[in-house]
Amino acid sequence: MRIDIISCLPKLLHSPFEHSIMKRAQEKGLAEVVIHDLRDYSADKHQRIDDYQFGGGAGMVMSIEPIDRCISSLQSQRKYDAILYMTPDGVPFDQTKANSFSLLENIIILCGHYKGVDERVREHFITHEISIGDYVISGGELAASVVADAIIRLIPNVLNDETSALTDSFQDNLLAPPVYTRPSEYKGWKVPEVLLSGHQQKIDEWREEMALKRTEKRRSDLLNR
Repeated sequence: MRIDIISCLPKLLHSPFEHSIMKRAQEKGLAEVVIHDLRDYSADKHQRIDDYQFGGGAGMVMSIEPIDRCISSLQSQRKYDAILYMTPDGVPFDQTKANSFSLLENIIILCGHYKGVDERVREHFITHEISIGDYVISGGELAASVVADAIIRLIPNVLNDETSALTDSFQDNLLAPPVYTRPSEYKGWKVPEVLLSGHQQKIDEWREEMALKRTEKRRSDLLNR
């Protein structure tokens, strides 16, 4: 899989992909993340990529021309399955969408900034408008990192234990059950006996029951899905 991320602040994006699972995925050749500085596609001598709003109003707007230049350049090199735009008024990102995007081969992610992009970008280039929550952050870079991470970790062989992703929270609209490790007793606090029993069926049943109870208590809305 290849993910191209378009940003006006590309330095914000390097660190998340240079460590841990994201780094290993790229070293294995399972994923490629390429970060593009939108200013490189500006025709302005000062590399401007934004301008004032028509009709007035506070805040600048990302211009259509450099975005068009960048996306068109990428599309001339390969076919893209999806072009995502990170925006707080997009569709909420969830595990189902992460699963779906992980099956694609090439994805572009455009990071929003300022007051957003010229609406014509959304009308003519974007295939999916994505939000990571009902709040506003300074730009789409952190959101793009979250989405890319959630997608890449689902690619086969990225995780050392392939079943790990299948038991993550939200995969079946349930939160993950409690987990424990050594020591089995600490300050009088004991690990549930069933987890020490070695009886896998009982352990699985306990985990399913705990996942259901935790979801009902903390995120009952998921059970309605």
